[in-house]
Amino acid sequence: MPTRFSADDAPPHKRLALWQDIICDVYVQLDCSSDLGSSFHGSVSSGALGHALCSTVSSCAQRVARTPARIARAQQASVLFALGTKGHGGVTQDGREAVIRPGEFAFYDTTRPYELQFDGDFSQRILQVPRELIARRVRTEDLTATTFTSERPLDKLAYDFIASICELADRVDADTANRLTEQAVDLVAMAIADRLDGARPATSHRAAMLYRLKAHIQSRLHDPQLSVAGVAAALGISPRYVSDLFAADATSFQRYVLAQRLERCARDLAAPRQAGRQIGEIAFAWGFNDLSHFGRVFRERFGVSPRDYRHGRPTH
Repeated sequence: MPTRFSADDAPPHKRLALWQDIICDVYVQLDCSSDLGSSFHGSVSSGALGHALCSTVSSCAQRVARTPARIARAQQASVLFALGTKGHGGVTQDGREAVIRPGEFAFYDTTRPYELQFDGDFSQRILQVPRELIARRVRTEDLTATTFTSERPLDKLAYDFIASICELADRVDADTANRLTEQAVDLVAMAIADRLDGARPATSHRAAMLYRLKAHIQSRLHDPQLSVAGVAAALGISPRYVSDLFAADATSFQRYVLAQRLERCARDLAAPRQAGRQIGEIAFAWGFNDLSHFGRVFRERFGVSPRDYRHGRPTH
């Protein structure tokens, strides 16, 4: 069930102090100030979405800062995607400033200082994900504190998808939640890549096609006959174009398929509800057809055998 915190439950003179405790507890270590005194108000509801956290924050005029001192005490690295739903707020990071209005989003990185500024009542929906989820897909440093608007198709798609999956927080199982989060990060990565590479006129089309390509592959990982030629034919493109799309994404068709299959196998091996399934059954279900090969590539990827991974034995 979603967890709800409200500063309004405290006596007026204690609300701001309680609010700082709330946002530090829900998000990361932050400093908060406001000139509203006893008129201050605010509430946060949050729910888990696998490895991510979805929250809705509603409050009033204030300034929030993530300082070097706070960062030094941090135990985790996250990226927060803030979706505007009411009012507007500003975010400053890496020398840039962005304004987030309803229907727009921006993101900021908890490993570096940032400030949030709200001049009136506002509401935002926030998706907090482990930093490595986005960092392994695309470079983010050049676009922190940048407004992503509904005028750009990929931006709108990412906004709508994040808003939709946040409605499912604490309502779907962990496996489904993590898959949804991965898809959301894929969409944001596409929007970031499109913005960074905006000088190329075909970028939006290529980014959309790459997303379709990956989605098609992910839906057919169970098929041991999955091939470049088959995927290309299904999408109406050439095998060479498939290879070009993956090359631009710093990988290849074969590496991407193998990585996705290994991730699915690792997820199932670690899932308590899959404990009754044989290791070979899980491997075959995700498209592997040679257990010796599976065991070798699994160890190369995760540092332990599939059996040791299932039982939580440490890597060497």
